[in-house]
Amino acid sequence: MEIKANEISSLIKKEIQDFNKSTEYSKNLGTVVEVGDGIAIIYGLQDVILGELLQFKDDVFGMVMNLEEDSLSAVLLGEANKVKEGDTVKGTGKVMTVPVGEAMLGRVVDALGRPIDGKGEIKTTTRYAIERKAPSIISRESVNSPLETGIKCIDALIPIGKGQRELIIGDRQSGKTAIAVDTIINQKGKNVICIYVAIGQKNSSVAAIFDKLNTFGAMDYSIILNASASELSPLLYIAPFAGMSMAEYFMEQGKDVLIVFDDLSKHAIAYRALSLLLKRSPGREAYPGDIFYLHSRLLERAAKLNKKLGGGSITALPIIETLAGDISAYIPTNVISITDGQIFLSTDLFNAGQRPAVDVGLSVSRVGSNAQYRIMKQVSSSMKMEIANYNELASFAQFGSDIDKKTKDTIKHGEILCEALKQDQYSPYTSEREVIEIYAVKNRFLDDLENKDVPEFLENLWEYMNNFYKNIIDEIKEKKVLNDELESELNKAITVFKKEQEIKNKWVKV
Repeated sequence: MEIKANEISSLIKKEIQDFNKSTEYSKNLGTVVEVGDGIAIIYGLQDVILGELLQFKDDVFGMVMNLEEDSLSAVLLGEANKVKEGDTVKGTGKVMTVPVGEAMLGRVVDALGRPIDGKGEIKTTTRYAIERKAPSIISRESVNSPLETGIKCIDALIPIGKGQRELIIGDRQSGKTAIAVDTIINQKGKNVICIYVAIGQKNSSVAAIFDKLNTFGAMDYSIILNASASELSPLLYIAPFAGMSMAEYFMEQGKDVLIVFDDLSKHAIAYRALSLLLKRSPGREAYPGDIFYLHSRLLERAAKLNKKLGGGSITALPIIETLAGDISAYIPTNVISITDGQIFLSTDLFNAGQRPAVDVGLSVSRVGSNAQYRIMKQVSSSMKMEIANYNELASFAQFGSDIDKKTKDTIKHGEILCEALKQDQYSPYTSEREVIEIYAVKNRFLDDLENKDVPEFLENLWEYMNNFYKNIIDEIKEKKVLNDELESELNKAITVFKKEQEIKNKWVKV
């Protein structure tokens, strides 16, 4: 058989072309050499980047976390038991993304943005990367408008502004989640989108939160992202970043967003587990060296954008659980240094019946006071000092030593203040009600009452003001400034109400 020269050259050209194709293709393929504990070690993938999405068989996906000289490590985001040694892995050329958009509102999703509420598919075509750059200095604007929680002691003493990062910190079962949920409920009708990110929580707890938000109509403007305690560590790790990306979509549309991370101490534990499995060097308390960077790059994405960029904002309420009130532990101090203040919840106050159990002395808002309404500043200006004086004098009074009348009056006023700051869960107040009640307490209208009578007095006062002095409430709402005329009207209204209460009580006694 005679072979012509032109046939030989065409065969050689074809083989060369096929060889190039094969080489190109192999760069995008790898082999699993080791798998276990949700981590896959892969050999052969060359053209990949950190954070890239990898596709395993049976539609299991992973994310690149470590790039070594001769291999790479990826965390598995699905059913890890389906991945075996020797399996082929394909690089997608894409980083990890989650669905975002209006269609997400009212839904409960997992860390990957997939619906888990049984309401069907989420129809949205827009996806954001979970890791995105924080807004630059030039893109930001100072915090200048309040985000009202509806909780008296917070709005008056530890105010939160739109675009602020305010830490909620305290021991287990001290009311941290309750504050976050009440704040979400209070955003009804205020054009604020809310995202609740549950990290390492029980499914039953998240279901209870969903029921409450649904009952109060808060799910209409809320998203719940749940990475439960039973999920793999990688899903707990990406959950807050996924939630922040969902929030950024709305911020870039010029909207205000409130995002709650419940809680970041469990997030840190999940990241520690991942890092140890990835054989990264452990540091203090076995946490990896970049644990600070982990939370800073997350929380720095919360901001108030300038008007050129639409003026949207993300207000972050990260939650940290402490052990025996130790706020000097590693993770609490890290997050305190990143945030713009903290709301500290005391177990002792909680057990003593102070709800919410906010320790005013240890709590601070570094920027929220700049966004506080002027009238709220006016009525609450010296409250912190009065409570601090009361706490100091009350500790001395416990020794049973004789105290003068002035000290007794200060202690009595402090007790009334603390009683007035108590508030039931799921009952957020309007700012007008907060102003009226705080004004009445500050100006000692309640000092002659028994402590137990304070809640009823304030409840009746608000009802009375709504019925007979609606003009005062409207003026507080519109002007948000306490001038001499308004103060005179307030004094008159509260005095008249108090006299009517005294007459009523006399009739009851008779």
